[in-house]
Parts: sequence; C-alpha cells; structure tokens
Amino acid sequence: MILKRLQVKTGQVNLLTNTYIICDENTKEAMVIDPGGEPQKIIEILNILGIDKLKYIFLTHCHADHIGGISDLKNAKGGKILISRQDSEGLYNKEISLAEYINMQIPELEADSRIDDGDLIHIGEIELKVIATPGHTQGSVTLYCEKERLIFTGDTLFSGTWGRTDLPTGSFSQIMASIVDQLMVLPEETICYPGHGKTTMIQDEKNIYLELKEKEF
Repeated sequence: MILKRLQVKTGQVNLLTNTYIICDENTKEAMVIDPGGEPQKIIEILNILGIDKLKYIFLTHCHADHIGGISDLKNAKGGKILISRQDSEGLYNKEISLAEYINMQIPELEADSRIDDGDLIHIGEIELKVIATPGHTQGSVTLYCEKERLIFTGDTLFSGTWGRTDLPTGSFSQIMASIVDQLMVLPEETICYPGHGKTTMIQDEKNIYLELKEKEF
C-alpha cells in the first residue's frame, strides 16, 4: 500500500484538514479520503504517483472542511463519491455541513454511493471495512484496514481527545460509545489516521476511554 497524508486548507479560515491518498502499488487503483481543500495539491500528488483516474473519493462525514476540494478533484480525476447513508443529506444542508461557518460555498456534487456499517471497499488488493462511528455527526464512519493495521478515524478520534459533539447531529454519548465499543476493541498496534492533527495508536488512547467508561459516560 502507498499511503500519503496531505494537510490542506479549507475555505477562508486557517483550518488544516488531513487528506489521505491510498494506492495499490500493483494495480495503481487509488482512493482519496476527505479532500477538504486545495484540490490542486491533491491532484499534483496523484500525478506524481502516476494515477490518472481515481476509483473512489471517500468522505468520513459531511462537514465542509472535509469536502471543500471534492468538485475540482472529481472533475480532474473522476472517482465515485462515497458517504454514509445518514450523512448524505448533510452534503446539501448548509446548517449541517457548516459551510457558511467557514466561509465556503457548498460544492455542487452528488454522492455516487451511500455506504453502511460493515461494507467492504476494495482498492486493488487492499480491503477496507466501513465502521459506523456516530457522534461527531450522526453518520460519521471510520475506515479500517485489518491487514495493514490502520484506521482512518475522521473526526471521531484524535490523538489524546475526540471530535466535537456540540455541532448539528452530534452526540457525546454516541461518540463515546463509538470509540469504546468500535475502536478500542481493535488491535492495540493499530495506527489511527485522524481528520486533523497527528497520528496515534489504539494502545496510546485506550487508558483515556477505559477511565471514562468506568465513570459511565
């Protein structure tokens, strides 16, 4: 697997979002996760990797800082847009996507497929499993590759903390349940690639949530 992380700026604010490129080395099939902005930067890396056409553009949730570069990226490289069934409506609802909050126009786009918990996504020989992790938004999902021991956590789990739950469709109890019941049960050596900030590992986050669980969040 070829894995690239790019930090991109979204809208007119100094907000950095992690965009990820996954590529199968043999087939050159590729997917971009959360193209939050600066599409030309993403396209440039795809060109360097020799990727003429994307297979998928995967969205961990519908917030504007994760979708800002999607239209230009799709126009240049194609790729089916994947988003959870629960968050698909949020793409077109400015109160849920928070586009105005970061001074961004809602991209003109249509999801090609609505994904559900347990769905499997294949990029060449790479298999990734969709895990529903509601809480940051009602349809937040994470993407887990068991073979490579890594997971893309969107804005559900960050290094040392969790995603905001005070935004539309957010829920503190849901995000805690998602993290404890869905993420903390993964192998401890699993590397977590979040939507913002630095990477972490399940083993480095576990104590935080075990302590919270004891307090019956």
